[in-house]
Order: sequence, then structure tokens, then C-alpha cells
Amino acid sequence: MKSRIWILSVFVLASSATSSPVWAQGAPASTPAPASKSSVQDDPAVLVPAEPDVVVVNLPTTMRMPLFKGNFRLTHRFAGNLRNGSFSDQAGNLFGLDQGAIIGFEYRMAVARDVQAAFYRTSFAKTIQLYGKYDALRQRGSIPVSVSGLVSIEGTNNFQDQFAPAVGTVVSRRFGTRGAAYVTPMWVDNTDASLAPIVHDHDTTHAEEVEATVGSRSTTYVGFGGRVRIHGSTYVAAEVVIRAAGYAPDEAAYGFSLEKRVGGHTFSLTFTNALGTTFAQLARGGAANSLYLGFNLSRKFF
Repeated sequence: MKSRIWILSVFVLASSATSSPVWAQGAPASTPAPASKSSVQDDPAVLVPAEPDVVVVNLPTTMRMPLFKGNFRLTHRFAGNLRNGSFSDQAGNLFGLDQGAIIGFEYRMAVARDVQAAFYRTSFAKTIQLYGKYDALRQRGSIPVSVSGLVSIEGTNNFQDQFAPAVGTVVSRRFGTRGAAYVTPMWVDNTDASLAPIVHDHDTTHAEEVEATVGSRSTTYVGFGGRVRIHGSTYVAAEVVIRAAGYAPDEAAYGFSLEKRVGGHTFSLTFTNALGTTFAQLARGGAANSLYLGFNLSRKFF
């Protein structure tokens, strides 16, 4: 009887050792912990739905980029004024498309952690802008805002004339995944330099007048902008540039847009009262009774 009980006990123990992973395989292998919210916020490659692009309409945002990754941006501002003529006149000109366009392209890259460098050229006076951005603070935890420092220099005639250095800051506040607000104080030098159309060689009188208007005054302005995600990957955005001091001709430049994000692409249908897109061009303001159709197209390479 005792031998039968001993054999039965051995059989039960053997069966338990075969079926139990604790006995057969030791302690279970550890599984990687899910990424924490803070680690996701620290990764610039992760999409921030409230801040999908490097600009609002023209003003910069605080969007970060991964190290050595790039972003390409194409800008069009069609020259036809939507406030001129009747609706049939506008339709006949394809709402400004027939009047040509001011075209610009930009490529930027994160050259160091939280540091971006950009090259932008626009056909407006053949202006080239060299632009740097340092993302000093990012909104997280007890930090309520993101802050980026800006430095820029631009020159007309393919960076040969009328240089306009600029320095400023972007302060942003995101509101969940639905929207973001921006305040951008900027100082730009040499904003009263003439950007008159190309002068014909025989028009010497006009050439002397243009030369006489070239100056070196500066402008201090504050840009206000915001973006709201209205549904899925569709947004509306708006901005205005208020000149606080210095040279301030015409009206304050403003713009608004309807945007759609598809993967790494963001397309914005823009409406602005100015054809300019650089810091100095925005400082010079927008034209009265003017509204121009345009678009921005951005492509992230990350």
C-alpha cells in the first residue's frame, strides 16, 4: 500500500513539472514596458496633432524635428487681388492664378539636438533667407509653454543686396490635441529698404528715386497666430503681425488658411493681404483692400 502511494506521488510531481512553466522554464521572460507619456513627449519624431507644421501661415511655430531629419516647404502666393472686380472677373482669371505667383521653397534640417537650420528662397525680389531656430523649452509637466529662439538674415538679389537681419522668439501653448496659440516678438533691421520692381535701364529718373528710398530703419513687431484641429487631420489657422515700433508702412499683414494633413504632408490653402513670406517682408505689412490666394505645401522626412 505504501509503495503504491509513493509511486502515485512521484507521478503527480512529474506531471506538475511537465505542465507548469514555472517548473519547466523557470521565471517568465520580462516584457518591455510600454513607453511612458513623458518619453513620447520627448521624441521629436512623434506627431504632435496640435502642431503639425513649421509655420502657422507665414509665422514660425515651435515644432521640433529629429536629429539630422529634414522638412521641405513650398509656398505660392498668387498675384491676383481677390478684392478687385466682380465674381465673374475673378472666375475668368481663375481667382488670381492667371496673374502669376510669388514662389518660394525652403529646406530645413535639425543640425543638432533642438537646433534647426533653414534655407529659404522666394521669387519676391529674389530674396534668400538663412534662418536658425533653437527649441529651448518644450511644453511638458510643469512647463506650460514651448519657447524657441530665432535668428535670421535675408538679402535680395540672391543674397547680394538689402540685407535684413532679424532676431526673435516664438512662444507657444498647446491645448491638448486640438489646437495651439503662438506669440512671436521679432526685431528686424533695414525694413525700409526699397523693394520696387526691377527698373529698366533707360528709366534713370525712377532709378534715382528708388536709390534715394533705401534706408536702414528697423521694425519691432509681435505676431499672433493660432491653429485649431476641427476634424481628424483638418485644421484652420490664422495669424496677424502687429508692428509695435519702427518702420510700419501700409496695414498689418495677416493671413488665414484651411489645412489638411496626410501622412508626412501638410497642404494649406492660404488667404493673405501680403505677398511676402520672410520676416522682413512681413514687417513691411500688407496692402490695403487686398487679399491673395495661395498655398503652402510641407513634407516631413521623418
